[in-house]
Amino acid sequence: MYISNKFPIYQKYAPSVPTYCVTPAEGRVIHRFFDTSPFSPSGRYLGLFRMPFEDRNPQPGDEGEIVLVDLWSGEERIVGRTCGWESQVGANVQWGASDEELYYNDVDTSAWQAHGIKLNPFTGKTSVLDHGIFMISPDGNLSATTCPVRARRTQIGYGVMLPDRRVPVNSGLPEDDGLYITDTATGKGRLLVSIRRMLEELHDKGKLNMEDYLNGESYGFQCKWNPQGTRLLFVLRSFSRDRTSRKNHVITMKRDGTDIQLAIPSHVWAKGGHHINWTPDGEHLTMNLNMDGQGLRFVKVRYDGVGLHKLLDDVVGSGHPTVHPDGIHLLTDAYLEDTVAFGDGTVPLRLVHLHSGEDRVLVRVPTQQPFDFTLRVDPHPAWDRDFSRIAFNAFVGGTRRVFVADLRGPFITG
Repeated sequence: MYISNKFPIYQKYAPSVPTYCVTPAEGRVIHRFFDTSPFSPSGRYLGLFRMPFEDRNPQPGDEGEIVLVDLWSGEERIVGRTCGWESQVGANVQWGASDEELYYNDVDTSAWQAHGIKLNPFTGKTSVLDHGIFMISPDGNLSATTCPVRARRTQIGYGVMLPDRRVPVNSGLPEDDGLYITDTATGKGRLLVSIRRMLEELHDKGKLNMEDYLNGESYGFQCKWNPQGTRLLFVLRSFSRDRTSRKNHVITMKRDGTDIQLAIPSHVWAKGGHHINWTPDGEHLTMNLNMDGQGLRFVKVRYDGVGLHKLLDDVVGSGHPTVHPDGIHLLTDAYLEDTVAFGDGTVPLRLVHLHSGEDRVLVRVPTQQPFDFTLRVDPHPAWDRDFSRIAFNAFVGGTRRVFVADLRGPFITG
């Protein structure tokens, strides 16, 4: 791995892999999430987001920066500005099919309309996408998203910020909200599948009772392409009318919106769990789940809910897990309250061997920040496209920073 010597080496707590701080200057920077790579397709650049402040959540019109880091030259450059961001995943900055395609969310504050942006970071040329961005398809041709405006109705710290009067409230079985798809070449998008249709089809299959959702509010929270770009998952959050209870479902479908299936029903998620993700085969999903009251474990299930099982009986689950294409290694981080955290404001980045159960701490990093929980700093470890490096967030030197670790050599072996 070539990386500029301008980046300081991170040495605290004796990392077991070479680790570098790639945002050593101003700080307030994060990469997006654990299910997309901040590394450009060539591996040379990182696409990141800088908050204008980190002591409060954004208000409508607050502007952040799209940051390009050149891992070869050590250069950091602001390539865009946006009012379409949130405290947990920033502006959903991510790459398309080439280094000339960088995507992020924005808000037109004159009309208070949210949309996506496609940017060539080298020429500055931009085009507007009809709908926002949660995840770009593996081939770069399509953007999938839940409603980035309504997302804040499900949890503080998520969703782009508009004046409250501009944020719709979903009632019952919404026909005008659900999973949106946008063609990244033309910018034209559409509602692929409504929440009403998802609930109706699952009701017809006997997977849930549609009447349970008639009097509450239901919203899309997250959506994700599988690695092959053939299926999507959709996290549905449904609230009772008085908002004293919430149901989480994981729904999957083919890329054209057909074959709607229930992978994780709400009564299973309610046992305790979080952070669903596709496995490399594109047929299965992983997440943290408390299946039997023994605490979080890493689990696996097929896209239609068949075959739910623990990957390991005795290894504790945590954080944001992804499985390496070899099917042997699982990468994850931890929350400060997880049992694997160190209890001093630091958490491990873990590489778990799914055959032997060996659990290695790759790097130990501070994530404790002095503000409230909605402003928490999650490492969100994410692979590069060769699965040889990872990027992650930490709170170092009094600010958010992004780090890169090299996992080649003995750490990715059978």
